[in-house]
Amino acid sequence: QVQLVESGGGLVQAGASLRLSCAASGHTLSRKAIGWFRQAPGSEREFVSTISGSGINTAYADSVKGRFTISRDNAKNTIYLQMNSLKPEDTAVYFCAAALSIIAGRGTNDYLYWGQGTQVTVSS
Repeated sequence: QVQLVESGGGLVQAGASLRLSCAASGHTLSRKAIGWFRQAPGSEREFVSTISGSGINTAYADSVKGRFTISRDNAKNTIYLQMNSLKPEDTAVYFCAAALSIIAGRGTNDYLYWGQGTQVTVSS
């Protein structure tokens, strides 16, 4: 069983930066793809970014490409999402999720383990 805990969310103004962390326990993440998703009120959970187990392969939603960067430190069993130039439309609860495979796609069904989420609010 993998437990994931997100942190780093908060309330910021448009244009600011935040770094989210996803810390894992119960199992090493080094061979698991990790994804970040977000869900705004009244909306479906949407893909933000994913990183392969090795950290070599990454992918981003078009809406965050060039502003967000995903990375991982397998020694610390932690995955990060650096978010720059935040916009009000980035406001959502952000979730990290772990897949069973070393590479995963953009669908929520690709991921088995989920954290509880961290709130990111961007004011205009």
